[in-house]
Amino acid sequence: MSAHEHPLGISFEFFPPNTDAGRDKLMRTRDALAPRQPRFFSVTYGAGGSTQHRTLNTVQAVRESGITTAPHLSCIGSEKAVLRDLLAQYREQGIDSLVALRGDLPSGMGGIGELRYANELVEFIREETGDHFEIAVAAYPESHPQAPSLDRDVENFARKMKAGANLAITQYFFTADAYFHFVERARALGVEAPIVPGIMPITNYTKLARFSDACGAEIPRWIRKQLEAYGDDSEAIAAFGEEVISRLCQRLLDGGAPGLHFYTLNQAEPTLKVLDNISA
Repeated sequence: MSAHEHPLGISFEFFPPNTDAGRDKLMRTRDALAPRQPRFFSVTYGAGGSTQHRTLNTVQAVRESGITTAPHLSCIGSEKAVLRDLLAQYREQGIDSLVALRGDLPSGMGGIGELRYANELVEFIREETGDHFEIAVAAYPESHPQAPSLDRDVENFARKMKAGANLAITQYFFTADAYFHFVERARALGVEAPIVPGIMPITNYTKLARFSDACGAEIPRWIRKQLEAYGDDSEAIAAFGEEVISRLCQRLLDGGAPGLHFYTLNQAEPTLKVLDNISA
């Protein structure tokens, strides 16, 4: 994606801040992570386009680092005309990478839009823009929370890839075998593109538990029990989290993962500590 190829193919995800203080913090985070020469930064996108304007502004600010920046684009709740305008806007800005997602239906919204699934969004982007964009899609090693079965989920994933995606980024997980099993299943269905593991640094147990319950990511019982035991001791949680995530990343890379995508939550330090602990 960028001239600065990191030997590990690392990338970092941010969310659009909604305050000036949050924006300043994100720029500091960007500046702390940029020297690691990531393949790209990505910027999330609110359900139904609720943060569409903030996403574009954040992408523009993050791109000033000189590193490829990929906006998230979700199709749920969006009409084709809106998506077409957005793609044209991104092209005009010189943006050539996207993360294409189905997205969640926000409460209180009537229609789900003209495109129901991510594979339809990928097809639409290719029809509208040819090969201009490098497209990443999501993968769920422990199965999408709404998938009827793991088999069906892997089939849906393969359909998305074959619609024209260049790579996949997984939901975060804490069990390396779940990732390796998913990759094996996807390869058996003819998916050859890179499947990059998504990594969530552990810094706050309450937030992690809430995120994980919402997105279907399994926190292994031994990790949960240890984090519970630390209570409000944030230093102990951070040290334990660093150890657990560093070991997970090393195992993934040793097992052939093509890189690592960090869900930074707009913080640099937890990710940098993990990166310092692992070797290519």
